[in-house]
Amino acid sequence: MPHDSLFATPQDAIARFSFDEKVAACFPDMISRSVPGYGQITAMVGVMARRYLPEQAHVYDLGCSHGAATLALCQQLEGRVPDITAVDLSPAMIAQARQHLETHLPVEAFERIRLIEGDICTLELKPSDMIIINFTLQFLPPEQRLLVISRLHHALKPGGILILSEKITCDDPEAERILYALHHDFKRANGYSDLEISQKRTALEDVMRTDTLSAHHARLAEAGFVRHFTWFQYLNFASLIAFKE
Repeated sequence: MPHDSLFATPQDAIARFSFDEKVAACFPDMISRSVPGYGQITAMVGVMARRYLPEQAHVYDLGCSHGAATLALCQQLEGRVPDITAVDLSPAMIAQARQHLETHLPVEAFERIRLIEGDICTLELKPSDMIIINFTLQFLPPEQRLLVISRLHHALKPGGILILSEKITCDDPEAERILYALHHDFKRANGYSDLEISQKRTALEDVMRTDTLSAHHARLAEAGFVRHFTWFQYLNFASLIAFKE
């Protein structure tokens, strides 16, 4: 796994963060060292799929990056892998996902996955039993988020589920301050220097804008989801599950 050292040296001008070839190449290392609970969230996507997906299901993995959630789902379901459409805006990420999934899955499972380079804000969605949108909504303009979640609700079949994972902001300023500091401690414990943390934070300014948990739940309700709850939180990262009645 290529090591993330993109921000290890001082930069005179820090460019806006983008999911380009350099980021895509080291993304598994970057996200595992930066996002608390990423491995647990990804693994549980497969576990939830095993419980809730019917036979002959269709799944969307939106903002799929390297296809980690798709891989976890396939590994849990083994002989009954559904049709999966994995989508990412970044061509570099789609290329990495194709290589990653083809390497780790049997041919018959890989052939059931459709990899698409596309914008989830405009993507034409077909009826689905499960939609995964992990750490993706936070990169969309805030004014587009309700429309996206409403479109996902519409695309889900009755009884379908949405898995939404995001970095979050706390309503309580003191809790936000503490979790912010602890998240930086988490990164330091995983080998990132203060320089790397600072420069990456600058690169992400105005690129990643986070919501509170209450805002996420309010949006899910407004989009039409009646039953939704937070099933996982680790520091300032959380994952929600929503059910279409």
